[in-house]
Amino acid sequence: MDYMNQLKDAVRFLRGHIGDPPDVVLVLGSGLGGAFASQVESQRLSYTEIPHFPASSVVGHAGELAWGTHEQTRFCALMGRVHLYEGLPLERVVFAVRSMALWGTENFLITNAAGAVNEDFEPGELMLITDHINLQGANPLEGDNHEELGQRFPDMSEAYHPDLRRLALQCAGEVGIGLRRGVYIAVRGPSYETPAEIRMCRTLGADAVGMSTVPEVIALNHMQRRVAGISCLTNMAAGILDQPLVHDEVLGVTERVKGDFAKLVLKWTERLGAQ
Repeated sequence: MDYMNQLKDAVRFLRGHIGDPPDVVLVLGSGLGGAFASQVESQRLSYTEIPHFPASSVVGHAGELAWGTHEQTRFCALMGRVHLYEGLPLERVVFAVRSMALWGTENFLITNAAGAVNEDFEPGELMLITDHINLQGANPLEGDNHEELGQRFPDMSEAYHPDLRRLALQCAGEVGIGLRRGVYIAVRGPSYETPAEIRMCRTLGADAVGMSTVPEVIALNHMQRRVAGISCLTNMAAGILDQPLVHDEVLGVTERVKGDFAKLVLKWTERLGAQ
């Protein structure tokens, strides 16, 4: 079965099990899925039950689709994702979000755990992504263009939709949470960056660094969907502090800030459904 038919097969399954597309899809990164799901009632499916969905092999990524209603807003939450460093081609990495967009969802909130490159930032803070830099050496639109999804050369001038960004800032103010703003730079991984690479990232204008998000944002802009992005800053990037980077510590910081993260995402979801 070719790629487009695989996407349509997944959409048929989603329609059959859930019905109409949700108002918003949330992509919840490392350790963040549980923070959201613990605050709302939802039904769940394992990715392995959805045709052609790739399942993550990374700790902190549950690999489940949750759906429900929060304050009149119908949502689906992708609890965990797959990454380029897991050995999958990018068309598989973006398969889940493409399925959701093809189903009919217009609004997406993409989240991740990231290292702070900006030395004014601190672990435990949240950052609204204003733009990104792709250093992964690959693009999900490479190869034959799928005309049913979008045009060959999509514009990326406002990859993170200004209306959704403004709404996120308003929601942060309403729930009393500080929200940094900055540029996210995506690297391939899975090794953490060297201090020299972090100096390069800072020179290029990045405020946070991670190993995800950018492929999904490109794929969704290709499909002309509205996207917002939030990074949970879990550590200072390499070379800023005199200590090694450990994935368990990333998950530990995520656990510590999950309350603020969940409050912000829930308010954002609620407000989006009211528009």
